[in-house]
Amino acid sequence: MRIILSFLFVLSGYFCFGQHDRERNAFRHLAEGKVEKAYFELKNGKKHTDPAEKAFISTLCLLNEEKVEQALMMARKAVKEGLPFERFLGEPREWLKPLREMKEFSRWEISLNPSALLHGPMVGQVTDLTASFWFRTDGPCEIEVEITGHSGREKITTSKEEGFVGVVHVDGLLPNTYFAYRVFVNGEEYLDNSREFGFRTFPEPHEGARFTIAFGGCSGFVPEYEKIWELIADHDPRAMLMLGDNVYIDDPEDVKWTGDYCYSRRHSRPEWKKLVAKTSMHAIYDDHDFGMDDCIPGSEINFPKWKKPVLANFNKNWNNPPVGGGIENPGCWQTFTLGQVQIIMLDCRYYRDRKKKSMLGPVQKKWLFKTLNESEATFKIIASSVPFSAGIKPGSKDPWDGYPEEREEIFRFIEKEKIEGVVLLAADRHRIDLRKTKRPEGYDLFEFVSGRLTNRHVHSVIKTDGLIWGYNETCGYCLLHFDTKAKKPQVKLEAYDNKGKLLFAQKISAQDLRFEN
Repeated sequence: MRIILSFLFVLSGYFCFGQHDRERNAFRHLAEGKVEKAYFELKNGKKHTDPAEKAFISTLCLLNEEKVEQALMMARKAVKEGLPFERFLGEPREWLKPLREMKEFSRWEISLNPSALLHGPMVGQVTDLTASFWFRTDGPCEIEVEITGHSGREKITTSKEEGFVGVVHVDGLLPNTYFAYRVFVNGEEYLDNSREFGFRTFPEPHEGARFTIAFGGCSGFVPEYEKIWELIADHDPRAMLMLGDNVYIDDPEDVKWTGDYCYSRRHSRPEWKKLVAKTSMHAIYDDHDFGMDDCIPGSEINFPKWKKPVLANFNKNWNNPPVGGGIENPGCWQTFTLGQVQIIMLDCRYYRDRKKKSMLGPVQKKWLFKTLNESEATFKIIASSVPFSAGIKPGSKDPWDGYPEEREEIFRFIEKEKIEGVVLLAADRHRIDLRKTKRPEGYDLFEFVSGRLTNRHVHSVIKTDGLIWGYNETCGYCLLHFDTKAKKPQVKLEAYDNKGKLLFAQKISAQDLRFEN
């Protein structure tokens, strides 16, 4: 069985390699010590991200050949083309060390005077009373966060052992309240007038409220599409749900290199920074940021052996609330509540096992059922990295079509236990869909799919019996506008294109998600 799984991963990697931009592919070749193949990728005229990223990888190639002087010239070209200078202070630090040790580079750095704060702040783990702030720094730093109107500063010190990543936790806040905050790096205030350093806490449990949640998945690195993060931020969502393929790594056995590179370039984007500085971020992974394309890693916790390191790297790069089932049952599943809305995010990869006919594994499934049963929320949002709806990827068993027994078990549990208010979210398909699954013994289940945040690659809209609306002409994003203060609580579903144009909207009342007496 292990031999078969290993073969599947090799085969999967072979087919998915061409899906990536040339710079990522070149980086992976460098990680394998194949500099000539890296240069070949860079010389190919197709699928380049932009000149700045190409120059960054070219710098790494020159450093690999110990051509440090030429590497410095290429680094200057990269910055001139628009690459944030901080990219040369982040990952891969070991490869960049010869460049950073040059006197000419040091003089250049002094002239630019960059902050030691490379990535962040990323807001996350927000509740009605608490919030957390994620940071990555250039070397060990003391990071402090001061909340306006809140006494004192909370601080942490980043360290090499933790990859110079740290999270500052703040408690004692007021529910459903806007808070501005200030960041201090080694005692000096970090200033960035291009961003809003402020967030709003969640409503109290059971409190009626009006707010917006944004969601989507499949965000390949395409600089010309990165503006979508600013568009989302302009809606002031209380939370952003990242539903997998958030970066395209596809290199689980060498996540230290390719993974860090893919995360670093996204975290450095100014558009991304504007979103995460003000919005509570919540992420699960899918195949491309966990394993490889359509991966089925099996149900064992420690096999393949890369599972835990990949999960650790994922957790290091996000500001999630507690995830999974702890050390004994690792994973990225999580739940959190905003007033009368509960979000349940699933891990659809770590325990996926075709032979056992399970995508979730027994521990996560037990947790899901318990969470649904105990929830008193008006709306219960189940977010999966792959769609539940039947027939959305003809001939493929990668979505829930490949696990129909477990899908039916979940739907039957909702009906047996009379779980009301369930709405399904998903990503993976490179398009936007709204579909409905008719249930003869319960209410119809709506599934909203937002699977093309920044990808060039596109999937056709599949016309199934349950299709209400679909769109694939451009990248886009989706919003959920909740109103649980109304006499008849409702959620309004909205889809936007990559220019911020409203494409589609539909309201769903809580009454539509109830069982008949």
